[in-house]
Amino acid sequence: MRIGLRLLVGFFLVLGLALFVVLRVLLDEVKPGTRLAMEDSLIDAAYTLAQLATPDMKAGTIAEGFFARSLQGLDTARPGANIGGFRKDRIDYRITITDAEGIVRFDTQPEAIGQDHSRWNDVVRTLRGEYGARSSPASPDDPDNTVMHVAAPIRDGDRVIGVLTVSRPNQRLQPYIDRSEQRILRWSWALLGLSLLIGLLFSWWIASSLSRLRGYANAVSRGERVPLPVLGRLSGSTEFTDLAGALERMRLKLEDKAYVESYVHTLTHELKSPLAAIRGAAELLQEDLPAPDRQRFAGNVQRQAERLHLLVDKLLQLAHVEQMQGLGTREPVDLSALTRELLQRLEPRLRRKSLRVRDELGQGLVVQGDAFLIGQALQNLLDNAIDFSPPQGELWLRLHKDGGQLEWSVRDQGPGIPDYARDRLFERFYSLPRGEGQDKGSGLGLCLVKEVSDLHGGQVVVENVSSPDGCIARWRLPA
Repeated sequence: MRIGLRLLVGFFLVLGLALFVVLRVLLDEVKPGTRLAMEDSLIDAAYTLAQLATPDMKAGTIAEGFFARSLQGLDTARPGANIGGFRKDRIDYRITITDAEGIVRFDTQPEAIGQDHSRWNDVVRTLRGEYGARSSPASPDDPDNTVMHVAAPIRDGDRVIGVLTVSRPNQRLQPYIDRSEQRILRWSWALLGLSLLIGLLFSWWIASSLSRLRGYANAVSRGERVPLPVLGRLSGSTEFTDLAGALERMRLKLEDKAYVESYVHTLTHELKSPLAAIRGAAELLQEDLPAPDRQRFAGNVQRQAERLHLLVDKLLQLAHVEQMQGLGTREPVDLSALTRELLQRLEPRLRRKSLRVRDELGQGLVVQGDAFLIGQALQNLLDNAIDFSPPQGELWLRLHKDGGQLEWSVRDQGPGIPDYARDRLFERFYSLPRGEGQDKGSGLGLCLVKEVSDLHGGQVVVENVSSPDGCIARWRLPA
């Protein structure tokens, strides 16, 4: 299971458990809490009415006295109130007064007068001086429809002479209870959905950051030049940003170490041949040689020294390009004009080999990039084409736009690329013989071209052509 899914499942389980517990407590408390509030209001009403009924109870006129006359018509009252969206069109209170024996002497429902309530908890406990209350079914046939009864004593001094009970059906509170429960459930589902969405976003953010770091590490392990991923945009500097920075620093340290080791080994190998040639020629020059031999060995020393100089120069250029992680600034580079400028510099070499140049470079074809680096790459491609061209041969330079890219190409009439070398052309220090009487190259030119091409998001290909024989180098760059 991926870490993003693990985080989401864990987050959702914890949230779901917490929400279930809270929801269960809330739902379990809605109905009891509402009934407790009703009981509290019934106590106030019972004790208030008991005070009003005391004079008539003392006088023995509770059934027809002022108190009874005041409550006439209570069952026909129509408040017409709107309570939170619920209509209230009648009074739900029932008021019952019993004497000290528990016999009903007054009731807003007259059919109950004369009944014996001495065994009901609200009456018997109040007569004993305790708090009397009960919740009983309205009828034996409907046990779920209960009525709450709360009693208050009617006193004559310290003596309890009667009990006044105020009752109200619990069913009247059910609409309020149902609505509260529905609202709690509705908001709970909304909270759960919102939390799930937040969990998804949070898990996606973490998984995406880790995935980008993993992709960066894999790309680096494949030797690709990739920029460090930008992380922590949602929350500024984060642990992921610190981790990315640590990975980048580690990569640079390891690359620097591997880079130095590789260069030391390859450079040592490449320097052995010219140094051995120089050393051998120097030993021979110390002897008494004829003038032609001395001149030949001196020329050999000079050529090997020039080869060493070229090797060091190109090695420095390649090292500079390989250490670049990207282009700092880009500027418009006219490839047509830049190529023609390079051809003017190479005019002496072209004349020495009597090479003709077919110019199909066009005008004003521009790319965005580093003019110096692009010039270095084009210089190396042109050098290769001149070196491998036979005397009195022809170079074909072409530049055209293909969709969103520009394709620059140079074609020569040389021997082409041997089959064994096709996959190694861009390796560092790998070179081929340049023709009769010429030394091998440094093996760094095409490697430099590849690095510059990668920095500019381009693609370079060198391949043989069949008719006529020769080789063509194509370089595609974003227009």
